[in-house]
Amino acid sequence: MLFNSVDFLVFFPIVALVYFLIPQRVKYLWLLAASYYFYMSWNPRYALLMLVSTLTTWGCGLLLAACGKKAGKWGLGGCIAVNLGILFLFKYYVFAAASVEKAFGLFHISLRMPAFDVLLPVGISFYTFQALGYVLDVWRGEIPAERNFLRYALFVSFFPQLVAGPIERSKNLMSQIYERHVFDPERVKDGLLLMGWGFFQKLVIADRIAILVTDVYDNYTEYSGLQILLATVLFAFQIYCDFGGYSDIAVGAARVMGFTLTKNFKSPYYAVTVSEFWRSWHVSLTTWFRDYVYIPLGGNRCGRLKKYRNLLVTFAVSGLWHGARWSFVAWGALNGLYQVAGDLTRPLRAGLYRRLHVRTDCASFRLVQRIGTFLLVDFAWLFFRAEGFGIALRMLRHSVAHLDFLSFFSPDTLLGIDTMALSEKNFCVMLAGLVLLMWVDWLKWRKVDLKGMLARQNIWFRWLVYYGLIFAVLIFGIYGPGYDASTFIYFQF
Repeated sequence: MLFNSVDFLVFFPIVALVYFLIPQRVKYLWLLAASYYFYMSWNPRYALLMLVSTLTTWGCGLLLAACGKKAGKWGLGGCIAVNLGILFLFKYYVFAAASVEKAFGLFHISLRMPAFDVLLPVGISFYTFQALGYVLDVWRGEIPAERNFLRYALFVSFFPQLVAGPIERSKNLMSQIYERHVFDPERVKDGLLLMGWGFFQKLVIADRIAILVTDVYDNYTEYSGLQILLATVLFAFQIYCDFGGYSDIAVGAARVMGFTLTKNFKSPYYAVTVSEFWRSWHVSLTTWFRDYVYIPLGGNRCGRLKKYRNLLVTFAVSGLWHGARWSFVAWGALNGLYQVAGDLTRPLRAGLYRRLHVRTDCASFRLVQRIGTFLLVDFAWLFFRAEGFGIALRMLRHSVAHLDFLSFFSPDTLLGIDTMALSEKNFCVMLAGLVLLMWVDWLKWRKVDLKGMLARQNIWFRWLVYYGLIFAVLIFGIYGPGYDASTFIYFQF
């Protein structure tokens, strides 16, 4: 079930309404049933995989509580192996088998791996990492093992964040399952407003940009280098609005029912370094890899060379988490390489700034930093969006060989540029949406309390904002034939 579907618009109000009407002692059972229904509406059989992950991690948590950290390490290893094994089988086996066959082919050896081609279970990477995070926290002694299986099952399957995050920590979400949640009109209003903003990002901006980006990436040989560059820049905003929109809907839906989920994005395109970008982008995943991969490898406590190794390994694995393609690994490794290069060149850059008398404490310097950071991140997005590593390299070669500045402009349009697959009206709506997005993000980056700022306005202005957001989504949203919902990008991970 997609958030931007009619099914969800019927499902969510019913779930929330019943949740507030039923007794406290059965609220979690209602949410558990609703969460499994939410997931099974996509493919009922794959709910068994989530149940296996839930059972193994819950059982491992109890084993660790009973046997202790040292005696329970073999159980922990088995639990991790089972969950990562399922993830590998359903998400990475085909990719790994094809890679092995190609590797043997380099030595003129014909090898055929056993076939296992199945539909990727939605959200498997998200709920697997959430469940493994719980059992690792129990092993470290950071939280007690949860003894109520059904409450733990709700922690793993909580529907607002089940299929595309945020990846919640047990320290945050598990305790909230025990809390008493009553109907709070202000909280419900805040949650619905955040959901509305998420729908605006997804339907008005992301799905509109997707039309242009998809056409350019599917037919890149028909476009100039500048047009491919524009499509890649726009993809940076497409994936932000698509995933950020999902996260806002998820956080907003949870807030309506009284739950507080992790804030997944913190104005990432205002970052002045790539490291800061990754502290602001997909925060729940970045911190998961930091706590469970980077730090256990040694983090930055084991010398500079090992620190750089740990950084590159963590980001390469993070890229692989996103998808079973070498282009995802390249995207992750490239982001790690940026940070290694930034750390290595920091003394050189500082010395250069001093010699050239460059002021580093002014807005103009930070603007240049932001532009440079965005360009680096955006270059890496090309590998993320391309259908393969080889295709990404061919797109780069084509872009350099066919810059063709004149093809970027068109005297037949009001804007004077070629709007490509978008009509001029849709292009203008997209630009207006992006301006609004960046203004809102700027206020967030400046730590402006948007909710408080809106609450201080006159009632007519507040309702103007509410209705404006609703009608903007209804009028300018991109809807498929028969109002078919467009899937979210991160559903494929």
